[in-house]
Amino acid sequence: MQTAKGLWGNKRFRLLAGGVVLVLVVVLLAPTFYTFISTRGNRYNLDHVAVQDVPKRRVAIVFGAGIYENRAPTPYLRWRIETAVKLYKAGRVQKILMSGDNSTVEHNEPFVMSNYAKKLGVPDKDLAEDYAGFNTYDTCYRAWAVFEVRDAILVTQGYHLPRAVVTCQRQGINVIGAAAQSDQRDWAATYLLRELFSTDKMVVQNIVNPGPKYLGPKEPVK
Repeated sequence: MQTAKGLWGNKRFRLLAGGVVLVLVVVLLAPTFYTFISTRGNRYNLDHVAVQDVPKRRVAIVFGAGIYENRAPTPYLRWRIETAVKLYKAGRVQKILMSGDNSTVEHNEPFVMSNYAKKLGVPDKDLAEDYAGFNTYDTCYRAWAVFEVRDAILVTQGYHLPRAVVTCQRQGINVIGAAAQSDQRDWAATYLLRELFSTDKMVVQNIVNPGPKYLGPKEPVK
C-alpha cells in the first residue's frame, strides 16, 4: 500500500489530483462569474450613477442585514434603508418592501427597517413588511407569490446584488439592482467567500424551485 508521500511521487496521481481540484474550482467559481456577468446591465452603483438616472420601478425591495439588541439596524442594513429612501424621494419607486428575519419576538428586522425609514421621512402607507424574508430566495419567492410584486429595484450591498437579481428574475420579477451607498468599504473577504457558496446554492434552488420556509396568505403591495 502506497503512502501519501509515495502517491504524490506518482506523476499520474498528481495529474489526476490536479484535474479534480481544477474541476472543483471551476464548479465553485463558474456560477458566481456567470451571475456577475449576466447582471451587469441590471445593476446600478449610486456612487457612479445619479439617483435620477436609475430606471423607475414600482417597488424597492430591501433585504435584511441584521439588527442590534437595542433594535437599531447594523451599518449594512442602515445603508440599504438609506439608499431605498433616496430612491423613494427621487421618485424612482412608489413603495418600499422591507424583507427580513422575524424568527423571534426579540429579532424583528422588518419592524426596525420600517421604523428607520419612517424617521427618514417615508410615510407608513408606502411601506410594507415581509416578516419571513429569512434569506434571499425566500424574499424573492414571497415578493412574487405573497406581495404580488412584478417589478422592483433590489437594494443590497454590491457583492450580494448579482445573486439577488438572478434569484428574483427566476421568480418572474422584472428587477434591477441598486448597490447600497455607504461611507466606507461595504465588503469583506468573508462576505465574498460566503457569496461563492451561496451562489452555488442559488443554482440548485433555481433548478428545484422549492417553496419558502413560510408562504402564508397574499398581501399585495398596494
